[in-house]
Amino acid sequence: MTSNDTPLRIAIGGDEAAFQLKEVLIEHLKALGYAVEDFGTYNAEPILYPDVAVTVAQAIGEGHCDRGILVCGTGIGVAIAANKVPGIRAAQAHDTYSAAKARTSNDAQIVTLGARVVGPELAKSIVETFLANDFPGGPSAAKVARIGEYESGMTRPRL
Repeated sequence: MTSNDTPLRIAIGGDEAAFQLKEVLIEHLKALGYAVEDFGTYNAEPILYPDVAVTVAQAIGEGHCDRGILVCGTGIGVAIAANKVPGIRAAQAHDTYSAAKARTSNDAQIVTLGARVVGPELAKSIVETFLANDFPGGPSAAKVARIGEYESGMTRPRL
């Protein structure tokens, strides 16, 4: 939820390997009161997960949704694809600590999960933790800003 009790708009998507987990997470998020937009896949037929991952990332980058959840077999492929969208930070998490740090240290807008790596109950906890945390800025703000500078080509490493 947001501070003014307006539900966060959550974009969710995944491939056929994670179809069942995506469905479980959608039901869980709706029960918690989140507004959920499902970007597919809508069945267990094989798809190209980069299409779903980029569409979810674009929905966040364009402001249509606030946060995102992407699922595939490992969580790796959808993270790589989502991170190709300028301004997006997608972080793979397989535990609640990583999910919290993805938000509080890295200002990630998307969490990615592997359906072949985490079970449904752990996935629910990871997603809840990710959505419950915000980016406080502080010492991590300069690091997140530097990532943006690299992405835009505005800077080179300063070692």
